[in-house]
Amino acid sequence: MDSISEHLRNVHSHIPAGVTLVCVSKFHPVEAINQAYEAGERHFGESRVQELQTKVPQLPEDIRWHFIGHLQTNKVRDLLRLHPYLIHSVDSIHLLQTINDEAARLGIVQDILLEVHVAKEETKTGFTSDEIVCLQNRFSEYPNVCVRGLMAMATNTEDEHEIRRCFTDAERLYSNIFNANNILSMGMSDDYQLAIECGSTMVRIGSYIFGEREYNIKK
Repeated sequence: MDSISEHLRNVHSHIPAGVTLVCVSKFHPVEAINQAYEAGERHFGESRVQELQTKVPQLPEDIRWHFIGHLQTNKVRDLLRLHPYLIHSVDSIHLLQTINDEAARLGIVQDILLEVHVAKEETKTGFTSDEIVCLQNRFSEYPNVCVRGLMAMATNTEDEHEIRRCFTDAERLYSNIFNANNILSMGMSDDYQLAIECGSTMVRIGSYIFGEREYNIKK
């Protein structure tokens, strides 16, 4: 953990103004998160509701928690009670409706991103571009969510041309629907600089900052 601050300085040297860094802290201990917090970070990303439930009470209240993993509908109520800053991974109408309904019960409006499927992998989830184009006219049907933008993941490949295609497709869709005050979340440890070149406004970086994940962390 001694190198976390150094890694953060290096990452920030490659991130321009206007791009938000989300430190992906999933499977990393609270001690590592505290070190990044002391270095000035406030945005942290988690992918398991149970792990987030364990971490939130142990860490400063001004942390902005981002939920970046696949979210099951039966976990939505528990997640919303933790007051996440942003849910990145809304990948279906059913999940969107569930978040809206649970947020209404809690009397809140939850900020979310729609996950767009641009990768050439069936294992990745998300709306197609055409589905999001159609959905944009129905945002008012979900008054207890605020659609802040899009989240995208590139194909898992070393082919830079294919990765760039994924990011470019996502950015084109984003630009056609949202304005400059919204969020395009794309780019991780291995491809965040390319994602920024393609228009990302938020990058999700974990292993480069914290090192290899400690999978024995309770989930």
